[in-house]
This record gives sequence, structure tokens and C-alpha cells, in this order.
Amino acid sequence: MIIREINAMRGPNYWSIRRHRLIVMVLDLGEMEERPSNKIDGFYERLTTMFPTMHSHRCSVGEAGGFFQRVKDGTWMGHIIEHIALEVQTLAGMDVGFGRTRGYGEVGVYSVVFAYMEESVGRYAAKISVDICKALIAGEDYDMTEDIQHMRELREVERLGPSTGSIVEEAEARGIPWIRLNKYSLCQLGYGANQKRIQATVTSETSSIGVELACDKEDTKFLLEQAQIEVPRGDIIRRESSLEEACNYVGYPLVIKPVDGNHGRGISVDIKNYDDALVAFHAAKEISTGVIVEKLIIGEDYRLLVINNKLVAAAKRTPAHVIGDGKSTVQELVDIVNSDPRRGYGHENVLTQITINDLSKTIIKNAGYTLDSVIPDGEMLILKDTANLSTGGTAEDITDIVHPANVSMAERISKIIDLDICGIDVMTTDITQPLSDTGGAVLEVNAGPGFRMHLAPTKGLPRNVAGHVIDKLFPNQGDTGRIPIIAITGTNGKTTTTRLMAHIAKMKGYRVGYTTSDGVYIQNRLLMTGDCTGPASAEFVLKDPTVNFAVLECARGGLLRAGLGFKKCNVGIVTNVASDHLGLKGIHTIEQLAKAKGVIPETVLPDGYAILNADDDLVYDMRRSVNCNVALFSMDENNPRIKAMQRLNGVTAVYEDGYVTICRGEWKMRIMKAENIPLTYGGKALFMIQNVLAAVLGAHVQGISIEDMKAGLETFIPSATQTPGRLNLFKFKNFTILLDYAHNPAGMLALKEFTDTIECSVKVGIIAGVGDRRDEDTNEIGSIAADMFDEIIIRQDKRLRGRTEEELINLLNDGIKAKDPNKKITIIPSEKEAITFAVNNAVKDSLIILCSDVIPDALELVQKFKEQDSRGEPFNAE
Repeated sequence: MIIREINAMRGPNYWSIRRHRLIVMVLDLGEMEERPSNKIDGFYERLTTMFPTMHSHRCSVGEAGGFFQRVKDGTWMGHIIEHIALEVQTLAGMDVGFGRTRGYGEVGVYSVVFAYMEESVGRYAAKISVDICKALIAGEDYDMTEDIQHMRELREVERLGPSTGSIVEEAEARGIPWIRLNKYSLCQLGYGANQKRIQATVTSETSSIGVELACDKEDTKFLLEQAQIEVPRGDIIRRESSLEEACNYVGYPLVIKPVDGNHGRGISVDIKNYDDALVAFHAAKEISTGVIVEKLIIGEDYRLLVINNKLVAAAKRTPAHVIGDGKSTVQELVDIVNSDPRRGYGHENVLTQITINDLSKTIIKNAGYTLDSVIPDGEMLILKDTANLSTGGTAEDITDIVHPANVSMAERISKIIDLDICGIDVMTTDITQPLSDTGGAVLEVNAGPGFRMHLAPTKGLPRNVAGHVIDKLFPNQGDTGRIPIIAITGTNGKTTTTRLMAHIAKMKGYRVGYTTSDGVYIQNRLLMTGDCTGPASAEFVLKDPTVNFAVLECARGGLLRAGLGFKKCNVGIVTNVASDHLGLKGIHTIEQLAKAKGVIPETVLPDGYAILNADDDLVYDMRRSVNCNVALFSMDENNPRIKAMQRLNGVTAVYEDGYVTICRGEWKMRIMKAENIPLTYGGKALFMIQNVLAAVLGAHVQGISIEDMKAGLETFIPSATQTPGRLNLFKFKNFTILLDYAHNPAGMLALKEFTDTIECSVKVGIIAGVGDRRDEDTNEIGSIAADMFDEIIIRQDKRLRGRTEEELINLLNDGIKAKDPNKKITIIPSEKEAITFAVNNAVKDSLIILCSDVIPDALELVQKFKEQDSRGEPFNAE
């Protein structure tokens, strides 16, 4: 069995609109295609022994044990590998349940699809599931222990922390989209100009001065003392020579900690003599140049969480510890505590397992014990010097019993230090009484405090503290931080429709970002070049803080490779579906291609619009699977589908009596005569009229006025600047060149329909075969070319895409000869040489039609020839 490729979906995709995190593994079973599970001796027994927990897999049987029944009766290895990949993730603490295995369109090759929580874990699970299956087939032992631990470690490296994760989850619950901006905890909530950012629990609205103050314990303590907040008596020193004086001034027992520390690093507590103080001083110096020496406050450790200057949660924290039973050793007690199912590796569970490190051994030694000591019954032995949950500590929610004076104090502190989110560490014997009455004190103020203890306390009520963060960042009811997103797909016309839609929005006054097969544009500036129709390009636009309107061209390639770069859009436009790229990535039929294109309208928000081509059966059928409004466009105002929509008072756009018209119900709103729209070349380019219909319908449902549409249509001039490679006409003194991106049969037919209207002495076509098309598609392009042109020059693309130059030329040649055996054909593989040959041999009033897929190179050469023509110079490509 061979893994051909592994792709990770990160958004709505061909396999699922709702499940965005999916691994898609293309698996070639090889000889195992002939050996289902029931034909392998002992396979069922080995599988059930290795994975007894798989009994819960219901599979298509629909009940527990269903998958095992399928294995016993006989099923293929791709299906089994799917279930193994799901189960190993579950065993590693990531319970995922969705999977499916489908034929890839080749004998013995399957798409094995399964859910993941963290991408690196999903990819690893895909690989080891195949290895495990191979071992089960061969009857060999396979130890998963290291694999399971490795997956846990991968998860901890990749996952968002509990605090960041809780804010993201709350944002998702409110319909606020998000993007992870780095491999750590920097995330964007909302899109474009409406975005907010978080990094753990620091937000884009958090005061930088507040963060600096909180990180400087000396300044924090000074400000709090000035504000009459109870703080421990203490001193800050920087040299060892000052230590003894500071200890005498503060008085034992004391605490020594770094000025700039966090997460409990370098803190030593309950220091009772100078020798211990000296050790603690050097430990703190490793973290910070400044060292705090302060009085040890007796009491319990509390964390008060203030968000937007309001106390929202409070917890009592207890360091990792064990309680003696009079018979178990310290190590045995730790093992008992760690057996609690609530404890896991890292942040996988509510609590973290206790690990015994050198610090723990020192604390145990100072208490007079070793790991082999038996602790008296009922005695608590502290194992860590801080109460952090990440080191095995516990937390109890006490929000409802905090004394009002302490609540007021915490809220004052948040304003004094100027933090919108802060964690205040308090030590007191009784939090239900004012600190002034108990001798308690504020020990520290933290920027970016952890939420875990409040989200899932060991005891008491969990608090949705993340909700308060979202309330702060998005205070207006229903604000989701979105910007309008128009997503456009189809086989032909999507790039022109995208550019036109973006232009109309720009004329309305929006700051537009848009993606095309030519590049990414932010406010009409080209910032990325190449085919930018995938998810990374979409995210590029949605990340840009200057953009308040996005128009995104979405092609099949990126969608099949990684899914969409957004989860929801306001408008989804499908121009058409025709045979193109079939036979690639498991898409072998036009119906499968339509399903892929149909992902876009299925992602439209409920109050948005799916704009569909009523003249295309496959596109029109997409209305059945959407959960939003539907608007239709057609080149025929009498199309029965249009009439039916109008009777329902729906929104439509039609080409009628020479006009581009929008209809609300049966009421007509004429936009412009098609012949007055530059893009249509006087109304001759019918496929451009279709693009106009889709674009104006998108503009209309977004509330753009007819006046703004007309301004956009009148100023959108087909040219190398505004529509590069889309019907670019260059008039030379003796001939004309038409440059177009037509690269599939449907595009060639549309181009033929237009060029048939152009008067010329002779039509010369420069065409090429595309390597990632089926043989019959390339043949058909040759056949259409034979009908279109009087003479044909066959060149070759720069990217052969898995084919040889000779193969592609022969396929085109065969298509041409089948239609017209006497057609004049010249073969010049180099595009530059082919164009040069055509212009140097052009007859008067001829039309040279250049079908190119590398538009910038072709445009540059044609424009160079245009300049030479205007100066009366001979055509020279060098």
C-alpha cells in the first residue's frame, strides 16, 4: 500500500461544508485491492485485540460494534485505515469521529478522509495508520506507545493554549471569524478593517503601558502603595551585597522573586534564613537583573480576574500536592493523584499531571522527606513552589464570596495599572473579608493572565470569562467583525466577473481587496502575482486591515487541496460549469466538478445570496443544497426558471431587448444597454454580457445603487490593465492581435462566438495544449480551433504539467486534422517565437488570436511589438 499524497483541509471543502478540519489521504492499495479483511487469516482477531476500544465505532451498521462486524464480513483496507487513524487520535486524547473512504476514480485507489484536531497530528495519524494496518496484515507486533506520546507532544506544540482557545471558541459561537496569524497564540478576530487581535489574553486594545507596568514589579508595587493598596513590605535589590540588609529590613519569613518574572519562574517562598535567601537570590537573578525581597504573607493564594475593569471571576489556587494516608510513599501518592482521569498531558484535560522534577525533590527534601518516604495520614505535602495549574496545581472557584471591598480594590487596580484584562494575585486568610482586616496583600498584577483556572476549576462553577473579552472587543449587539465577502467560482468568466465586481465596489467607495488567477490586489495595487485563487490568497486579503470589501475568485485547485480560506461569505456567484481539469485530484466527471464548485454557494450566510446561472443545469441545481437566498441570472428573459423566480418575487438579472436588466419580481430596473458597456465590445461578446449580469446582481444584493453600477460599468475598460488576458485587442497598422486566456473547450467556443463577429481578411490562431487535461479535451480544443481559424500555429505552454511537448502537439494536431485535414498548421513550440512569426508574416487586415496561459509574458511581448509598430520599426522580440 502506498500513500500518494496527504492534504489537510482547513475550511469548507469538497468532502464537507461543516467539518473544516479533515485529512484527505490518497491511498493506493496495490495488491490489497484483491484482499479484503475477511480474506486475511487472523486479521479480525489481531485488530480487535489491538483496538478493543474500536467497539464504539458504529460505522454504517449504525450500532456499537458495527465496524468490527464490517471487518469480520469483509471490507477494504482503506476503510480500515480510516478507522485506525480516527482511533489513534482518540487514544492520544483527541476524540474525532468523522471519516469516509471513497473511490478516487482509479482501480485500487481511494480517498481516505478523516477528521483531525491539530494538523500535524492528523498527518502523523495518516502515516502510522497505514503502518499499523500493514503490521496487522503481516501478523507482526506493533507498539503504539511512542506514537501516542508523540501525537500528544505534537498537539501541545501546535494547539492554541486554553486561554486563547476559549476566546476563539467564544468568537466562533457568536459568528465571528478568526485566523491564526502565527504558530503561537497571535490570532485575528474578524476580517479586514473590522478585525481585532489577541495574543493569549492580551488584546489589540490592551495598553502597552499597562503591560510594561505589570511586567515591572517594582513600578507596580510603587503605584499600588501610592494608591493605598495593601502590598507586602519589601525591597528591590540588584547586588548580592544588598541582600542581607534587605532581609533584615523585611524580616523573615520572606519571599524572593525576580522583578521581571512570570509563570512562577525564579520564585522562592518561606525563606527563613540568610543561606536560603542567598540561594533564592541567585535563582531570581537568572531571570531578572532586579530581585524583589518581600515579607511572606500568610494565607491562601487567590487569583482575581478583571476584564474591562469589572471583576468577572476569582479562584483559590493550591499548588500541586499530595495528602498522606500513613501507608503510601510520596511517589505512590503522586501516581494515585495522576491516575485521576481529569489529569492529562499538558493542557489536554481539566488538570495537568504532576511531574517530579529537581525543584520538587528540593521542596520534598526541605520538608524532611524523600520520594520513598511515607507521609502521615492527613498531612499535606506541597510539591511545587507556585500554584499554577500547568504544574499540577488545582483551583476552586470562589467568585461569589469575594468581599465587596476586595472586588472594588481589584477593579481599582485594573485602572491604576491600566489593563483591560488583568489577573491580580492576592494572599489572605479569608477572601470574604477586606484585606485590611486580614493582613492580606496584593502580591502581583499580571498582564495576559491565564483563563484555565476559571474556565474549568477543579471545584466550583466554571466561568465563561472569554465571553467578557468578546464583549469588550465587539461591544455592539450582533457585531461579528465581518466585511462583505463576494466569492466567485465557475469554469469560465470568474476572473473577469471578479475584477468587474471589485471595480463596481471601488466606485461605490469601498476599499477593496480581491484575488484572481493573475494575482492579489489591495485597493488596485498588485501585491502578489501568479494564480492566487486558493485559500492562502483569500486569507491574505482578509488579513489586510485596510480592506473593507473582499472579492475572492475561488478555483477548484485550492478548494481540493486545502478547502476555502473563509468559512462564510455574503454572496456566492457561480458563472457556469463545463468540462475542465477532469481526471485530476479524483474529479473525473462534470457532476463531481459541479459538486466542488457548489461548495461556494453552500457557504453563503443565511441572509446572503447564492447567485446562480439559470442557463446552466448543473449550476441551477445548486439551489437545492444552499441555506440562503437565491438569485438567478440568464441571457434569456423568457427562461422558465427566471419566470418562476420572478413569480415568487425573487431577484433576477437578465439580458432583454439589448439591455442588462435587474428584476425584483417582475419589475424591471434597466441598468444599461449592453452595447454601451465597454466590456461587451458593443454587445458582440455575449459571454462578457453574462459576466456583467452576474456582477451587477452581486452588486445589487449588496445594496449598491444603479448609479454606482453604471459608473462602474462605464469605466471598466477591457484592457491589459483592467482585464489582462481577457479579450485584449491591440490594433496594429496592418493587423489586429486579440489576446485571451481561453484554455478549455467551453472558453474556446465562447471566444469563437465573439471572433465570428469580427471582420478580417484572415484569422490566425496561436494555440497550445495543456498537460493536465484529458486527451479528449485537448483533441476538442484542436477541433474547435479548426473551425475558428484559417491558419493555426501550435505552440507549447511553459508548464507541461506531466506531459511531453510532442504528446500535446500531436493531440492538438489530431483534433485539427479530424475536423479539417487540409488546415494550414505551423508548429513553433516557443510562445515568443510563435508570436514573432505570426506578426512578421501577418497579411493586411488579418486577426491574430493568441490563446495564452502565461498572460504577463505574452502581454509584455505584444506591447513591445505595438511600440515598434508605432515607430515604424521591424518586429524584434529580442
